[in-house]
Amino acid sequence: MVGNIIENNMVTISGKVVSELSFSHEVYGEGFYIFYMDVPRLSSSFDRIMVTISERLISKRKPEIGDTVKIDGQFRSYNNYNTEGNRLILTVFTRDITFLEDASHIKNPNQIFLNGFICKKPVFRTTPFGREITDILLAVNRPYSKSDYIPCIAWGRNARFTETLSVGDNIKIWGRIQSRDYQKKLESGEVVTKTAYEVSISKMEVCSSKSAQTKSSPRAQQEVEQQQDSGDSDS
Repeated sequence: MVGNIIENNMVTISGKVVSELSFSHEVYGEGFYIFYMDVPRLSSSFDRIMVTISERLISKRKPEIGDTVKIDGQFRSYNNYNTEGNRLILTVFTRDITFLEDASHIKNPNQIFLNGFICKKPVFRTTPFGREITDILLAVNRPYSKSDYIPCIAWGRNARFTETLSVGDNIKIWGRIQSRDYQKKLESGEVVTKTAYEVSISKMEVCSSKSAQTKSSPRAQQEVEQQQDSGDSDS
Protein backbone atom coordinates (compact mmCIF):
# COMPACT_ATOMS: atom_id res chain seq x y z
CA MET A 1 0.00 0.00 0.00
CA VAL A 2 1.03 3.57 -0.50
CA GLY A 3 2.75 5.25 2.39
CA ASN A 4 2.07 8.95 2.79
CA ILE A 5 1.12 11.43 5.46
CA ILE A 6 -2.62 10.88 5.00
CA GLU A 7 -2.90 7.39 6.45
CA ASN A 8 -6.67 7.10 6.76
CA ASN A 9 -7.21 6.84 2.98
CA MET A 10 -4.74 4.71 0.98
CA VAL A 11 -5.18 3.17 -2.47
CA THR A 12 -2.94 1.11 -4.74
CA ILE A 13 -4.24 0.02 -8.15
CA SER A 14 -2.43 -1.52 -11.13
CA GLY A 15 -3.73 -2.03 -14.64
CA LYS A 16 -3.92 -0.78 -18.21
CA VAL A 17 -4.67 2.76 -19.32
CA VAL A 18 -7.78 2.68 -21.54
CA SER A 19 -8.42 6.37 -22.27
CA GLU A 20 -6.58 9.50 -23.32
CA LEU A 21 -5.74 12.18 -20.76
CA SER A 22 -8.53 14.73 -20.41
CA PHE A 23 -8.15 18.09 -18.67
CA SER A 24 -10.20 18.25 -15.47
CA HIS A 25 -9.46 21.43 -13.51
CA GLU A 26 -6.80 23.79 -12.21
CA VAL A 27 -5.90 24.69 -8.62
CA TYR A 28 -3.49 27.56 -7.91
CA GLY A 29 -1.97 27.24 -11.34
CA GLU A 30 -1.56 23.44 -11.16
CA GLY A 31 -3.45 21.52 -13.82
CA PHE A 32 -5.12 18.18 -13.17
CA TYR A 33 -6.11 15.55 -15.71
CA ILE A 34 -8.27 12.43 -15.63
CA PHE A 35 -7.99 9.09 -17.39
CA TYR A 36 -9.45 5.60 -16.95
CA MET A 37 -7.74 2.33 -16.02
CA ASP A 38 -8.88 -1.26 -16.36
CA VAL A 39 -7.87 -3.00 -13.12
CA PRO A 40 -8.16 -6.81 -13.30
CA ARG A 41 -10.24 -8.86 -10.89
CA LEU A 42 -9.46 -12.43 -9.84
CA SER A 43 -11.87 -13.51 -12.54
CA SER A 44 -11.43 -12.58 -16.21
CA SER A 45 -13.34 -9.32 -15.71
CA PHE A 46 -12.03 -5.92 -14.60
CA ASP A 47 -13.00 -2.70 -12.84
CA ARG A 48 -12.79 0.50 -14.88
CA ILE A 49 -11.62 3.21 -12.49
CA MET A 50 -11.26 6.97 -12.95
CA VAL A 51 -7.86 8.40 -12.02
CA THR A 52 -7.02 12.07 -11.39
CA ILE A 53 -3.38 13.11 -11.78
CA SER A 54 -1.40 16.36 -11.53
CA GLU A 55 0.46 17.64 -14.56
CA ARG A 56 3.54 17.75 -12.33
CA LEU A 57 3.58 13.95 -12.03
CA ILE A 58 3.51 13.43 -15.80
CA SER A 59 5.91 16.13 -16.99
CA LYS A 60 8.46 13.53 -18.18
CA ARG A 61 6.10 10.82 -19.38
CA LYS A 62 2.36 10.91 -19.92
CA PRO A 63 0.24 7.75 -19.57
CA GLU A 64 -1.07 6.59 -22.95
CA ILE A 65 -3.64 4.02 -23.99
CA GLY A 66 -2.13 0.56 -23.57
CA ASP A 67 0.39 1.55 -20.90
CA THR A 68 0.52 -0.57 -17.74
CA VAL A 69 0.80 1.59 -14.62
CA LYS A 70 0.62 1.41 -10.84
CA ILE A 71 -1.12 4.27 -9.05
CA ASP A 72 -0.65 5.07 -5.36
CA GLY A 73 -3.04 7.60 -3.91
CA GLN A 74 -6.38 8.19 -2.23
CA PHE A 75 -10.05 7.66 -3.08
CA ARG A 76 -11.65 11.09 -3.32
CA SER A 77 -15.21 12.31 -3.78
CA TYR A 78 -16.70 15.57 -5.03
CA ASN A 79 -20.11 16.82 -6.10
CA ASN A 80 -20.81 17.44 -9.77
CA TYR A 81 -23.76 19.74 -10.38
CA ASN A 82 -25.32 19.46 -13.84
CA THR A 83 -28.69 19.33 -15.58
CA GLU A 84 -29.31 15.87 -14.09
CA GLY A 85 -28.91 17.13 -10.55
CA ASN A 86 -26.29 16.57 -7.87
CA ARG A 87 -24.05 13.59 -8.53
CA LEU A 88 -21.25 12.19 -6.34
CA ILE A 89 -18.08 11.67 -8.40
CA LEU A 90 -15.46 9.21 -7.15
CA THR A 91 -11.87 9.15 -8.40
CA VAL A 92 -8.44 7.88 -7.36
CA PHE A 93 -6.32 10.97 -6.64
CA THR A 94 -2.75 10.14 -7.62
CA ARG A 95 0.18 10.64 -5.26
CA ASP A 96 2.62 8.57 -7.34
CA ILE A 97 2.60 6.81 -10.72
CA THR A 98 4.89 3.96 -11.80
CA PHE A 99 5.09 2.68 -15.36
CA LEU A 100 5.31 -1.12 -15.52
CA GLU A 101 6.41 -3.52 -18.22
CA ASP A 102 3.99 -6.15 -16.93
CA ALA A 103 1.49 -6.31 -14.05
CA SER A 104 0.91 -10.08 -14.11
CA HIS A 105 3.29 -10.58 -11.16
CA ILE A 106 1.19 -8.30 -8.91
CA LYS A 107 -0.89 -10.57 -6.67
CA ASN A 108 -3.38 -7.90 -5.59
CA PRO A 109 -3.75 -5.09 -8.15
CA ASN A 110 -6.63 -3.39 -6.34
CA GLN A 111 -6.22 -2.44 -2.68
CA ILE A 112 -7.83 0.21 -0.52
CA PHE A 113 -7.77 1.06 3.19
CA LEU A 114 -10.14 3.59 4.76
CA ASN A 115 -10.56 4.82 8.32
CA GLY A 116 -13.73 6.86 8.63
CA PHE A 117 -17.12 7.45 10.20
CA ILE A 118 -20.49 6.03 9.23
CA CYS A 119 -22.60 9.00 8.16
CA LYS A 120 -25.84 7.33 7.01
CA LYS A 121 -27.75 4.52 8.63
CA PRO A 122 -26.46 1.24 7.12
CA VAL A 123 -29.00 -0.40 4.79
CA PHE A 124 -29.21 -4.20 4.80
CA ARG A 125 -30.72 -5.96 1.78
CA THR A 126 -30.71 -9.23 -0.09
CA THR A 127 -29.89 -9.42 -3.79
CA PRO A 128 -32.10 -11.32 -6.29
CA PHE A 129 -29.52 -14.11 -6.06
CA GLY A 130 -29.92 -14.35 -2.29
CA ARG A 131 -26.67 -12.64 -1.28
CA GLU A 132 -26.78 -10.54 1.89
CA ILE A 133 -25.25 -7.08 1.57
CA THR A 134 -25.22 -3.86 3.56
CA ASP A 135 -24.70 -0.43 2.00
CA ILE A 136 -22.57 2.01 4.01
CA LEU A 137 -21.62 5.63 3.39
CA LEU A 138 -18.28 6.37 5.03
CA ALA A 139 -16.98 9.90 5.75
CA VAL A 140 -13.19 9.97 5.60
CA ASN A 141 -11.59 13.17 6.87
CA ARG A 142 -8.74 14.92 5.10
CA PRO A 143 -6.87 18.20 5.70
CA TYR A 144 -8.37 21.67 5.40
CA SER A 145 -11.68 20.66 7.04
CA LYS A 146 -12.75 18.50 4.12
CA SER A 147 -14.14 14.98 3.97
CA ASP A 148 -14.56 12.35 1.28
CA TYR A 149 -17.81 10.39 1.21
CA ILE A 150 -17.23 6.84 0.05
CA PRO A 151 -20.01 4.29 -0.65
CA CYS A 152 -19.06 0.84 0.65
CA ILE A 153 -20.62 -2.62 0.52
CA ALA A 154 -20.26 -5.35 3.13
CA TRP A 155 -21.08 -8.98 2.30
CA GLY A 156 -22.26 -12.04 4.21
CA ARG A 157 -21.52 -12.04 7.93
CA ASN A 158 -19.92 -8.60 7.62
CA ALA A 159 -23.21 -7.38 6.13
CA ARG A 160 -25.22 -8.77 9.04
CA PHE A 161 -22.79 -7.26 11.55
CA THR A 162 -22.57 -3.87 9.82
CA GLU A 163 -26.36 -3.56 9.89
CA THR A 164 -26.12 -3.14 13.68
CA LEU A 165 -23.73 -0.18 13.52
CA SER A 166 -24.84 3.42 14.04
CA VAL A 167 -24.23 6.80 12.44
CA GLY A 168 -21.01 8.19 13.96
CA ASP A 169 -19.31 4.85 14.53
CA ASN A 170 -15.63 4.88 13.56
CA ILE A 171 -14.57 1.88 11.45
CA LYS A 172 -11.56 0.74 9.47
CA ILE A 173 -12.09 -1.20 6.26
CA TRP A 174 -9.89 -3.05 3.79
CA GLY A 175 -11.06 -4.09 0.34
CA ARG A 176 -11.07 -3.08 -3.31
CA ILE A 177 -12.65 -0.42 -5.50
CA GLN A 178 -15.28 -1.91 -7.77
CA SER A 179 -17.22 -0.50 -10.71
CA ARG A 180 -20.59 -1.68 -11.95
CA ASP A 181 -22.80 -0.52 -14.80
CA TYR A 182 -26.51 0.13 -14.37
CA GLN A 183 -29.29 1.73 -16.38
CA LYS A 184 -31.13 4.91 -15.45
CA LYS A 185 -34.23 6.39 -17.09
CA LEU A 186 -34.05 10.14 -17.64
CA GLU A 187 -37.02 12.52 -17.48
CA SER A 188 -37.05 12.56 -21.28
CA GLY A 189 -37.68 8.82 -21.26
CA GLU A 190 -34.21 8.01 -22.56
CA VAL A 191 -32.46 5.10 -20.85
CA VAL A 192 -28.73 5.60 -20.32
CA THR A 193 -26.02 3.33 -18.95
CA LYS A 194 -24.05 4.74 -16.03
CA THR A 195 -21.21 3.46 -13.87
CA ALA A 196 -21.32 3.37 -10.07
CA TYR A 197 -18.26 3.03 -7.85
CA GLU A 198 -18.02 1.63 -4.35
CA VAL A 199 -15.62 -0.14 -2.03
CA SER A 200 -16.20 -3.87 -1.66
CA ILE A 201 -15.21 -4.70 1.93
CA SER A 202 -13.14 -7.81 2.58
CA LYS A 203 -12.14 -6.99 6.18
CA MET A 204 -13.35 -4.49 8.74
CA GLU A 205 -12.66 -3.34 12.27
CA VAL A 206 -14.78 -1.20 14.60
CA CYS A 207 -12.55 1.38 16.28
CA SER A 208 -15.09 3.00 18.59
CA SER A 209 -18.77 3.66 19.00
CA LYS A 210 -20.79 6.79 18.25
CA SER A 211 -20.76 7.99 21.85
CA ALA A 212 -16.97 7.97 21.98
CA GLN A 213 -16.46 9.74 18.66
CA THR A 214 -19.16 12.39 18.40
CA LYS A 215 -17.02 15.03 20.05
CA SER A 216 -13.76 14.10 18.32
CA SER A 217 -15.13 14.14 14.78
CA PRO A 218 -17.95 16.66 14.41
CA ARG A 219 -17.18 17.19 10.70
CA ALA A 220 -18.63 13.86 9.66
CA GLN A 221 -21.82 14.65 11.53
CA GLN A 222 -22.19 18.25 10.36
CA GLU A 223 -21.63 17.54 6.66
CA VAL A 224 -23.72 14.40 6.29
CA GLU A 225 -26.97 16.24 5.51
CA GLN A 226 -25.29 17.86 2.51
CA GLN A 227 -24.41 14.38 1.17
CA GLN A 228 -27.65 12.52 1.88
CA ASP A 229 -28.97 12.91 -1.68
CA SER A 230 -25.63 12.81 -3.51
CA GLY A 231 -24.93 10.13 -6.10
CA ASP A 232 -26.93 7.95 -8.43
CA SER A 233 -28.70 4.89 -7.08
CA ASP A 234 -29.69 1.71 -8.80
CA SER A 235 -31.56 0.22 -5.86
